[in-house]
Amino acid sequence: MSIATEKKRAGHEGVSGKGYPAPKELATPTDLTSQEVQRIVEAVNPLIADAFALYTKTKNFHWHLAGSHFRDYHLLLDEQAGSVFESIDPLAERMRRIGGTTIRSISHIGQLQTIKDDNNEFVPANKMIQELMTDNQQIAARQRLAIKVCEQNRDTPTSNLLQDVLDQTERRIWFLYEVSTGGKNEG
Repeated sequence: MSIATEKKRAGHEGVSGKGYPAPKELATPTDLTSQEVQRIVEAVNPLIADAFALYTKTKNFHWHLAGSHFRDYHLLLDEQAGSVFESIDPLAERMRRIGGTTIRSISHIGQLQTIKDDNNEFVPANKMIQELMTDNQQIAARQRLAIKVCEQNRDTPTSNLLQDVLDQTERRIWFLYEVSTGGKNEG
């Protein structure tokens, strides 16, 4: 079976992964140039995909926790998953407002995400915390790069939105770091 046939059969035909150019029916008018929109969309859509991946991983860990810190970690990870999820819609809608498109499906997320899934049946709590801290650090670095792209392409509103999202990412890193130190910081 050809790749095109497989994609059509799986419902993935026409998913370019890029988000630009938008079909004419979705091409919201903007004073940004087409090259500016393309650069911004290509910087932000992978962040949206990573947010979906991180949300799912965080909920996975929230649901599959075990150990002496269960209640505290369970609540923390639920709060963190909510923070990640809340960032998705504003970023996706921003891509539409500037004339691009955004995530269309689970397979589209898979094409763009850089955060690795964790399908292990059991992950010790300390490994969960470490993995989520690393993932959030990776996303923070990519958010900083996307902010720079937005600023270089005359898109202050998206830059400002990403700065708010970055602030939430750094808050998650801070909490995960403090949890990861365990009893080592008691004096």
